[in-house]
Amino acid sequence: MLNLETIKNIAYLGPENSFSEMATDELCSQNNINCFRTPLTTIKQIVDYVAQNSNTFGVIPMENTSDGIIRESFDCLMDCPNQNIKILKEIIMPVEYCLLSRTTELYSITGLIATPRLISKCQNFINNNLPRNHNLIEKATMLEAAYELSNHNLTYASIGNKKIAQKCMLNILKENIHDDRNNKTRYILIGSNTSAPNENNKTTIAFRTNHTPGALLKILNVFLENNINLTYISSQPSKLDPSEYTFIVTFDGHIQDESMKKAINEIQPKTLFFKHLGSY
Repeated sequence: MLNLETIKNIAYLGPENSFSEMATDELCSQNNINCFRTPLTTIKQIVDYVAQNSNTFGVIPMENTSDGIIRESFDCLMDCPNQNIKILKEIIMPVEYCLLSRTTELYSITGLIATPRLISKCQNFINNNLPRNHNLIEKATMLEAAYELSNHNLTYASIGNKKIAQKCMLNILKENIHDDRNNKTRYILIGSNTSAPNENNKTTIAFRTNHTPGALLKILNVFLENNINLTYISSQPSKLDPSEYTFIVTFDGHIQDESMKKAINEIQPKTLFFKHLGSY
């Protein structure tokens, strides 16, 4: 079961002040996790780090409402040689951008410092609220854009999240300036612990079937026969053979439930590859 007292470090996808760090903050707050935090560069680095250190957790993104599943995350979990690494918790974070500045007056803004990606994501606000001929300076990251404000007068603003506003002591002139107000990212907490069964558990598995007619249907019928509710199913081409597909399925219940054990025992012989990714 989860033993939070043994956890010494939690790795997340950098840079600092990113939405991944905000998700890490929230997961730590919700689960009373108090430990060092380490930003890493790639999802694979996070999974490898957690796989090699039993006293660590990792936080990685799994799915975004705009961009779909994060394939690298699923691939790294499926390929992880440490079979004990599982999904332990999940959290859904809204992707919210704000207009930040050293001034407090929105009407005074005549220049914008931001990344090209965020400029494109906030086009409606920029077109409707900033001067048509505003000065534009592009930077590589949200944090660089926020730091650059100190090199300009008070009429400049940047686009960033609330964590950057707090770090750089900037005023939030306007919240939720992004075009897609429903954009959210699902993050997961991974580690070599296990979560306790409860009435709200979900389980995620990955598998490949024989390349024969009805192979997938036979597996889906197992869920039906055992009265197990599927909440998510997706497929992606296998890295080993593009003609074969790996299926990722999430369903209600915990792997330790008797009905789940029975279903899994029926499913595994029908697959070429099977992996329990976690019950959480």
